[in-house]
Amino acid sequence: MTAAHTAASTTDAVETVFRIESARIIAGVTRIVRDVGIAEEIAQDALVAALEQWPESGVPDKPGAWLTATAKHRAIDLVRRKETYARKLAEVGRALEDVPPPEPADAEDIDDDLLRLIFTACHPVLAAPARIALTLRLLGGLTTSEIARAFLVPEATVAQRIVRAKRTLARARVPFEVPYGTDRSARLSSVLEVIYLIFNEGYAATAGDDLVRPALCEDALRLARVLANLMPDEPEVHGLAALLEFQASRIPARTGPDGEPVLLADQNRARWNRMLVRRGVEALHRAGRGPYSLQAAIAACHAVAPRYEDTDWAAIATLYDRLLALSPSPVVELNRAVAVSMSEGPAAALKLVDALTAEPALKSYHLLPSVRGDLLERLGRTTEAREEFERAATLTHNARERELLLTKASRSASRPR
Repeated sequence: MTAAHTAASTTDAVETVFRIESARIIAGVTRIVRDVGIAEEIAQDALVAALEQWPESGVPDKPGAWLTATAKHRAIDLVRRKETYARKLAEVGRALEDVPPPEPADAEDIDDDLLRLIFTACHPVLAAPARIALTLRLLGGLTTSEIARAFLVPEATVAQRIVRAKRTLARARVPFEVPYGTDRSARLSSVLEVIYLIFNEGYAATAGDDLVRPALCEDALRLARVLANLMPDEPEVHGLAALLEFQASRIPARTGPDGEPVLLADQNRARWNRMLVRRGVEALHRAGRGPYSLQAAIAACHAVAPRYEDTDWAAIATLYDRLLALSPSPVVELNRAVAVSMSEGPAAALKLVDALTAEPALKSYHLLPSVRGDLLERLGRTTEAREEFERAATLTHNARERELLLTKASRSASRPR
């Protein structure tokens, strides 16, 4: 193996570890410096240090711990350089040792830096879009382009939101904490949306070579469970937890041996994680009638069906009707159209999908032409189907999805017209 190849492999390792560990590093550093913007900069400094040192010294046995320790040492050095923070040195000195912090005095407190980071980034001093964009950047490790695609907005808009959000939090001296009482409830909707979007990015990555990013799903699911324990009387928290349990149960069956996507109809349901399904059912019993609870009920319809053919599509379409009434969205309308296609036929669904083609928010949404292509293919309109699949392939930024869509286009082209 050449030195250049070794260096390239080490660089890939550094970037992979940082992608996985960045949220925990930033959260741990924020506990020390009390500024999420500075914490992110220090985390990036640790990344640069790894890129400089690991090619010479080799990748450590515990690379995540190395990055975390390096970032925390730099954070403590920064605090030491500021005389006004001298009093805080006694508090942060323990961070030099890998010892767990003491148990919180309050029964409602949560000793979880990641959760504190979410609630801090979701402070009411920020507008809702800024809260979500900032937390996805800090906690999910998403790039601005990935967040922009998740929101269907320009990348420059997201970049501005993140920069302004960091400055606002610093100026307002927002404490790094999980709030209590009415303040906690006020921030809950943004927190739930952040966790939901992080899971979605892990479940169906907007870009890259992998369809699924399990680390993001695991973080989102863990945080949803923590929230459910923290807020046992909040039905929508349990609704989100149920939804993520059901969705996570399918992850092992969503990709084939080489990482290729496996569609729901073709998935081996024996590979679905039944323990997670049971957890989802339990959480659903405690859920309410909000948007996440309704999505969880839809996911439950899939989870309890022994075979794809046994899916209660009529019930799913009805649940989407209720979801649309509660939270109107063109994406929900598109998902409802898929359910209608299975319960009433592709012709009925195509009318619904055609009505969405002029929707500005779906202009660059690859699933719109993808769904339309499926419907056209089922109706025997194979030439039009091929064109839709090819168009969808140009819109997706995920390599695995692009391969799947081009395969569908090729299959449509070979079918008799």
